[in-house]
Amino acid sequence: MSSAIEAFLKDNRIDEVECLVPDMAGIARGKILPAKKFLDGMRRHGLRIPEDVFVQTVNGDYPEDPSSVVSASTKDVYLIPDEETIRIVPWYEEPTAQVICDAFHFSHEPVEIAPRRILKQVLELYAEQGWTPTVAPELEFFLVDVNTDPDYPLEPPIGRSGRRETSRQAYGLDAVNEFDPIFEEVYDFCEAMNIDIDTLTHEGGAAQMEMNFNHGDALRLADQAFLFKRAVREAGLRGKVYATFMAKPMQGQPGSSMHVHQSVLDAKTGRNLFATKSGKDTALFRKHIAGLQRYLPAVMPLLAPNVNSYRRLMPDYDAPINTHWGYDNRTVGLRVPNSGPENRRVENRLAGADANPYLAIAASLACGFLGMTENLKPRAPIEGSAYRLARTLPRTLYDALERFNSTKALKPVLGALFIQAVTLVKYEELDAYQQVISSWEREHLLLNV
Repeated sequence: MSSAIEAFLKDNRIDEVECLVPDMAGIARGKILPAKKFLDGMRRHGLRIPEDVFVQTVNGDYPEDPSSVVSASTKDVYLIPDEETIRIVPWYEEPTAQVICDAFHFSHEPVEIAPRRILKQVLELYAEQGWTPTVAPELEFFLVDVNTDPDYPLEPPIGRSGRRETSRQAYGLDAVNEFDPIFEEVYDFCEAMNIDIDTLTHEGGAAQMEMNFNHGDALRLADQAFLFKRAVREAGLRGKVYATFMAKPMQGQPGSSMHVHQSVLDAKTGRNLFATKSGKDTALFRKHIAGLQRYLPAVMPLLAPNVNSYRRLMPDYDAPINTHWGYDNRTVGLRVPNSGPENRRVENRLAGADANPYLAIAASLACGFLGMTENLKPRAPIEGSAYRLARTLPRTLYDALERFNSTKALKPVLGALFIQAVTLVKYEELDAYQQVISSWEREHLLLNV
């Protein structure tokens, strides 16, 4: 039992505890318990959930036959809270804590298909090589009016001026201040939850914002991104708006991404292995780029996990269509920002804001890892617009899943069982989506065909 958790609950006079488990979609599953019952459960492996929570679809269903990846009898697994993730839930009146948990079978083996476990697995591969990855996510999101009828399009909310934002106000300070009370609450929540956010900017869409995180340990940054989404949505609800991380929520507006800045350090010295002391790119850096170029198209179900995700990946909307790389170039999939040697990194611009942060970071690091261990060579960096070059990313989730399953190199890194689980879940979601008739079909096909 963790004495640190027990001390936290006592010091903060916690009445209830939320046990959080990120599922395949990045949704917070789990349970809420009185503090005493939580401690009793933690001592006796009594914090339990059904194993099939990890194959629950985003719309709350399950694959027709998930027995190839989870128990056919819907067995329980037990949760072990990670003491480094325990935090106050700042929006409740009653003193409440939240803690992120890892799931284990009663054989004491970790649940192989749990998203947080997948990221840990990739990080273990890095550690075996003496490498430590460091990441910094950037998360974009829209503020929209409360929308209780999904048949109606989303609209930007009315700000303190009494008007809706209609034009694009990228980097507009006054446009951000239209919703200042919401963002003040976001910062307060993040401070209370030890979420290390950095810069808030207005992005290119109407009422679209971006929050940058300070760089650090990959698992801890994934935890923070997971918790950040909850905090922003709660702050939005308190301000009577929705905060959405959908990849493409509004027609005619750009989509929302989760850019992942990543570099690799020497585990012993902490030196950035992507640049020499004089600031030149290292061979390892170029191998990492090459791995991203070769394998990112195959892991798109983890970076663009929903049918809506592929609407974002369009030319001229500040989103990539291929895996070219370049220096300080925002049209490519892989951007290398201007930096000194200690901060040399690559920014993976493929992932959408709707991606599970654990899986997006795991996938991105896995591709770079394969490049480094397979000694791959990258294509030459490009100058000018990458939109003039061929599209090499999948156009639909169907295409993405085919590549995901046919790329053998991914299986030792991510696990064959996990790949199978993702495939089952995503095909179930696609089947559900295919049953929905869109307004476009009614408008253009009803009386014309």
